[in-house]
Amino acid sequence: MIDLLSDKFHEECGVFGIYGNTEAARMTYLGLYALQHRGQESCGIVVSNGEQLLSERDMGYVSEAFDQSRLDRLPGTSAIGHVRYSTAGEVSLRECQPFSVICQHGQIAICHNGNLPFAREERKKLEREGAIFSSTSDTEVVLHGIARSRAASVAEAIPEVLRDTEGAFSMLFLTPKELIAIRDPRGFRPLALGRLHDAWVIASETCAFDLIDAKYVRDIEPGEMVVINEEGLRSTHPLSEQKHSMCIFEHVYFSRPDSIIFGQSVNRSRHKMGQRLAIERPAAADIVVPVPDSGVPAAIGYSAESGLPFRFGLVRNHYVGRTFIEPKQSIRSFGVRIKLNPVRHLIENKRIVLIDDSIVRGTTSKKIVRMVREAGAKEIHVRISCPPTISPCYYGVDTPNKSELIAANKSVEEICRFIEADSLGYLSLEGMLTATGLNPEAACVACWNERYPTRITSAAETMHARDESAAPTRVAVEI
Repeated sequence: MIDLLSDKFHEECGVFGIYGNTEAARMTYLGLYALQHRGQESCGIVVSNGEQLLSERDMGYVSEAFDQSRLDRLPGTSAIGHVRYSTAGEVSLRECQPFSVICQHGQIAICHNGNLPFAREERKKLEREGAIFSSTSDTEVVLHGIARSRAASVAEAIPEVLRDTEGAFSMLFLTPKELIAIRDPRGFRPLALGRLHDAWVIASETCAFDLIDAKYVRDIEPGEMVVINEEGLRSTHPLSEQKHSMCIFEHVYFSRPDSIIFGQSVNRSRHKMGQRLAIERPAAADIVVPVPDSGVPAAIGYSAESGLPFRFGLVRNHYVGRTFIEPKQSIRSFGVRIKLNPVRHLIENKRIVLIDDSIVRGTTSKKIVRMVREAGAKEIHVRISCPPTISPCYYGVDTPNKSELIAANKSVEEICRFIEADSLGYLSLEGMLTATGLNPEAACVACWNERYPTRITSAAETMHARDESAAPTRVAVEI
């Protein structure tokens, strides 16, 4: 059996929470289902019945992990849930979130979207003091801090622990009586607040609200903590104010196009990226073809601006699961064709503008270009709706080491030759930021310019390299 992993960046996880709904577990299941694109390795739900926390976690997709009987074991009116994409170390049930503990403050469960680059240092300190960990996750370090806090309550302990924490965190906490959400002061990762009748809902993306008919209210602000209990919703800003650094890759690739992220429509951003790309990097061609699905909105924008016809010249097989059986006999371009296949009569003898959202290692782009050329394309002009990616991310995104990022090691001309295209053009950083409609001063663009918003020590860089090399091999076929 062979695992599939596309040559893309990957989010590490998505979170969902609800307070005040008698079907809390089922609403969380549906919310996680909508957030499945943010993590496919494992998932979990913790529910409060008002007196205690009940937990169910498992490996695999949400639809695989939870059936009717399992959800029946989770009665309660508040819940938090998590989907995870692991980036390093072992892939096991003990790494699944939400994590839950019993301590002096009672029962607490936590789930986390983001990354804490310096948690490793704190973990070593705690271990020297006798602390016991059940996983390798940086999230568990936060739980230890809360358990050791002398604060009067969980709601007071959380900001005490996170006040001096550098890194990306959009976190949900659940106790038998409260649902608590907190977002780091820079606002790296998204977190939205919604309303479902009398219930409050919180999620990484607003597409999770749509599935359950919840209404998007607003984003939880950077540095904000929201506490929801029987008294209602209380908002505070207990963390030190920092310059905002919202991840623009959420708009380029991570988020679903039907989501509102950082207050802006993702689909609109991608459409405008395509329009700007057509202005900045025009091509003499016959048709515009997206690499589905991520390249579709930008390709529509490119087509609209350039006047070139938009065509679905590549068809994606949406029914490829996480694993499949490889044929014993070699099949040319099998790794790409298992996921994508060209529509020959649309491509043959045409000059193609091939639109994608990013190039990471370049190996998959090369295979797609070859496949399109073998289908009869006369010319292939590759256009990318973001700038060249030259730096790893330390804020909750699974990225290769710098040595594996093709744009960090080759010029645009060299990349063009490597992927065997007739031409290659990237959207400028300014053009991308303009397309999102977000304030450039409040954006994290470190993966494109190496200007990290926080201190990144050599230890963190070494940890990233070690974690990447230690990760279990998933790439048998690149798609």
